[in-house]
Amino acid sequence: FYDHRRSAIKYQEWKMKISITLGEQQYNVNTDFGHSLAIALDFDRSENQPNHFGAAPALAKPMQASGFIGDTTQGGSCNVFELSFNPHCNGTHTETIGHICDQDNALALSISALELPPLMPCALISLTPIKASDTTDQYSPSFSVHDKVISRQQLEQSLATYPDIQLQSVVVRTLPNSADKCQANYNQANQPAFFTRDAVLYLNERGVEHLVLDLPSLDRLNDDGLLTCHHIFWQVKEGVHQPSSNSLINKTITEMAYINNSLHDGFYFMSLQIPAFVNDAAPSRPMLYQAERLS
Repeated sequence: FYDHRRSAIKYQEWKMKISITLGEQQYNVNTDFGHSLAIALDFDRSENQPNHFGAAPALAKPMQASGFIGDTTQGGSCNVFELSFNPHCNGTHTETIGHICDQDNALALSISALELPPLMPCALISLTPIKASDTTDQYSPSFSVHDKVISRQQLEQSLATYPDIQLQSVVVRTLPNSADKCQANYNQANQPAFFTRDAVLYLNERGVEHLVLDLPSLDRLNDDGLLTCHHIFWQVKEGVHQPSSNSLINKTITEMAYINNSLHDGFYFMSLQIPAFVNDAAPSRPMLYQAERLS
């Protein structure tokens, strides 16, 4: 006989805590209580889905084969749904250098080829995008009058108190921050903010390897196909699709995340959960875990 009450008590008694030494500092991390930064993707209701660049909505339909239908509501013995989605445009996703490079190049890693530690030091910061006219930062193509951006100065100020060793990953929450981001349709009428060239150069200077954004892209919605900031982040020469020996091939960019307001800015450890897709991008689930510093 299985007693659920006893099971619950036992679970409460056995918390999973991991001790991590980072440089000269030690942290306790309670992996029982993580915070997902992924937007839940509702395949049944396209109006509840975030969308970027006019992509078709994500869809689910029951499998049908040889008299079998994968839907219990239609008489099937079990649910077997076929999913159709665009990982870049239908929700929270992680990209590799393969996003901007020829797929047949050995250095253009796919999602399945990434080497990710189970937990990575991570800083969560919140920034309010500014008018492009209020910064001396640059971008290619040139800024338009309505552009809003994340600038180098903003990142410098927000990350100044963090040593480089804590910045293997960085999560950027843009303000204002409402749950509307979970269903936002980003298009010409609703153009999101993006990063300047100088801002991404600063992230590279600090050694950031894994960047998580609540924006649909690191670059401008319509940027003449240059993807300037993506190229800078991975150190791939602009205008070409071949990585070099200087390219930073194991880095990732995660876009269209949602960071709940209940999470305070500060230092965490992050687990970047992704499937083993042989593709340049895949749906992902970044998880943040509280870091308890030990004296």
